[in-house]
Amino acid sequence: MSLAVVLVEPAGPLNVGSVARLCANFAIDQLRLVAPRCDHLGAEARQMAVHGEALLEQAQLYPDLAAAIADCQRVVATSGRIETESLPLSEPAPALRWLWQGSRGDAGAALVFGREDRGLSNAELLQAGRLVRLATSEAYASLNLSHAVAICLHELQACRTTERTEPADLGNLCERGALEATLADAEALLLEVGFLYPHTAAARMAKLRALLQRAQVQEPEVALLRGMVRQLRWAARQGTP
Repeated sequence: MSLAVVLVEPAGPLNVGSVARLCANFAIDQLRLVAPRCDHLGAEARQMAVHGEALLEQAQLYPDLAAAIADCQRVVATSGRIETESLPLSEPAPALRWLWQGSRGDAGAALVFGREDRGLSNAELLQAGRLVRLATSEAYASLNLSHAVAICLHELQACRTTERTEPADLGNLCERGALEATLADAEALLLEVGFLYPHTAAARMAKLRALLQRAQVQEPEVALLRGMVRQLRWAARQGTP
């Protein structure tokens, strides 16, 4: 199984330690931290990790979410709110089943959790293939980070238990890094030819990113798209009709 739990800018060492313990509880061997805002190797984190301390010591650090999930084909992100157009929200069970199916092969998969104070940004949410919102009371919807991780990993464990005998739905989805590289090439082309303007590029590229995420682009398809974009960019620079 190739599955990573990713925490984006965690601020509480107690939460990070608790998540490391949960990873040990549910046999997750990869903990990835994006620009942590606390000492993940400090005494507080180790105190909460208990037998998950080794995961703390082996946790990989990344500067941003894109780098943390670049090698992953399937990504599920958790969110308490969606402010702009994005991917549709999914119930935990189908989203985590989709993630579990993908993680059963050699391809990477990631379960992403946002900051304790403000979650994930819309740009970060658009890097996921599925978005999950846990059902809570509307009177107080915000969950503690480690509690949210516990609920999701418990649901993931249920997927393991019920689907061990089913064939893996590997899909041949492209890795996130390849899709982001294609989008970067496309943005450069569209800026050059005047389809995009610098002040609106981010919003319009967000819509394109959401479209490709919904399409669940596979490796040959993203290679085709990138080849087309590069050829068009070359032709535009040559002045070819």
